[in-house]
Amino acid sequence: MPKGSQIDRDLIRTVAELLNEADLAEIEIEQDDFRLRVTRSLATETVQYVSGAPAAAAPAAPAPAAAAPAPAAPTPTAAPAEGDLAAHPGTLTSPMVGTAYRSPEPGAATYVEVGDRVTEGQTLLIIEAMKTMNQIPAHKAGTIKQILFDDAQPVEFGAPLVVIE
Repeated sequence: MPKGSQIDRDLIRTVAELLNEADLAEIEIEQDDFRLRVTRSLATETVQYVSGAPAAAAPAAPAPAAAAPAPAAPTPTAAPAEGDLAAHPGTLTSPMVGTAYRSPEPGAATYVEVGDRVTEGQTLLIIEAMKTMNQIPAHKAGTIKQILFDDAQPVEFGAPLVVIE
C-alpha cells in the first residue's frame, strides 16, 4: 500500500469491520487496477492489496469492537423509490461481490419469500465468492417486503438485496 494513503487505510478498516459485523470469512473488492481482499480465519485476518502488481499478504490491524447498535430510524410511510433502496434502513445490501442464491442448493426450497417473518441473524441467502458459499444473515428482525435479486444473479458490493420492515 502506498505510504500516506489514508483512504486505503480507512477502506481496509471499514472492510474489516464489515467482515466482523456480517460474520464473513472473506471479502474481496476489485475495481480497475485496485484490488483489496480481507480474509479471516478464527481470530486472524489477512489483507491483500493489489494495485497493478501481484498481491502480497500482510496481517491487518484487528477491527475495533462493534459499537452498540444505533436506535432504529422511524419507518417511512411510503415505499422508497428504487434508487433510495440502499439508503433505506431495512435494506440488506451485499457485503461482497459474487453470485447470490436464494436457496442452499439447486432445486431446494428458498431461504425466504416476500411476506415471511425473519429473525435477526437468520440466513436469507448465500453469496458465492471465489468458490466459497457465504451465508448472509438478516441484519434485523421483521417481515420480508422485497427481494431485489434473481436466483444465481451476480451482485456487486453494496447492491440492495432484501428489504425487511
